[in-house]
Amino acid sequence: MQLEKLKKIPKNQILIAGLVGVLLLVIAIPVDSGKKQVEEKEEIQEEQEGYNEGTGGAYEKNLERRLKEVLENMDGVGKVEVMITLKDNGESVVEKDRMTSSQNTQEGDNGSVRSVTEIQSQEETVFSGQQGSGQEPFISKEVTPQIEGILVVAEGGENSVVVKNISDAVLALFPVEAHKIKVVKMNL
Repeated sequence: MQLEKLKKIPKNQILIAGLVGVLLLVIAIPVDSGKKQVEEKEEIQEEQEGYNEGTGGAYEKNLERRLKEVLENMDGVGKVEVMITLKDNGESVVEKDRMTSSQNTQEGDNGSVRSVTEIQSQEETVFSGQQGSGQEPFISKEVTPQIEGILVVAEGGENSVVVKNISDAVLALFPVEAHKIKVVKMNL
């Protein structure tokens, strides 16, 4: 009985219903990947906010994670733990408007000339956004924190060739002096 009702529905309506179903599937698929991209962007933003707050912790952890991934892919290194210490928390350079004016006055009296130079300088911080409360200064440059030292604990840390390769890799990646890099064997 229901089969007879389906046979009476025009083919155009069945085709339209099928197309609507496919369209709904196409619309639903990108939403999931979009959510994933939004979540990844939020994680990156949280790391940057942690860095911008002056803690340096997120910046430090990101460097450690990336170095660990690279070293674990090197021949003979094995499992790795990395610790990076920072000298400072970096610096944010705020944009400033600088205005300078100078005035030179020469006075003459009985054959002598007296010269007076007056220089005035004024500096104002540039703010981003509209005027009013809640403005933030415009940051013209971010200086990343300086690295104090790097410790690498690796399974292959007993092999002098592996230790040399790890040290060379760290020297190539970071602006740190060789005596501030320590590679040791992991306790298994």
